Amino acid sequence: MNSEPVRPDPVRHRDHGTWLVQFTGRMLLVCSKCGGRALVVPRPGIATRKYFSELLFQPRRLACASCGAVADWAAGERGGGLVGAVPGGTEDPFFRRPLWLQTRCAGRILWAYDEEHVDALAAFVGARLRERRASPTMSMFARLPAWMKSAERRDEVLAGLTTLHDLAGRSVPADRSDAAHERGDRPRHHGSLYFRGRPY
Repeated sequence: MNSEPVRPDPVRHRDHGTWLVQFTGRMLLVCSKCGGRALVVPRPGIATRKYFSELLFQPRRLACASCGAVADWAAGERGGGLVGAVPGGTEDPFFRRPLWLQTRCAGRILWAYDEEHVDALAAFVGARLRERRASPTMSMFARLPAWMKSAERRDEVLAGLTTLHDLAGRSVPADRSDAAHERGDRPRHHGSLYFRGRPY
């Protein structure tokens, strides 16, 4: 299968404070039953979210087109509030399954949640000039590891992102990347709490 190379043209990238959580609305991961590509999305019929941070508390549904597996996730409770998922690492934050989009790159593992996430990373990595328009505290781009932001690694990382873009179009177990296996590197701290309609 041919895929378009991830080679963004813009010379300038402006970071307006994009959070990693904004890419958790749709996630591709490895099915626990067949090893094919499964899709995780908010469960159908739930109320429209007001804040993007609510994505970490919304009930989820996992569905695998390869074997038909279906599973649901709901946030846990603590002290009267919902405990949100914690994004980051090579496992999805809801079902804790390996992400489908993983590849070896620069001696490390390069990962993404879906094609939109890959494209956002490619736009940042490929830019020759990067401008920050928001606080770096929660910005996904500010928190990327140094090897991904290095100009010396630009071509290597862009090639890795092209590989991820190609993987997004594949779904059978035989197409699974050799990097997409459990490593237990999901963040271990507890998730944020959700009280009275506002996440904290």
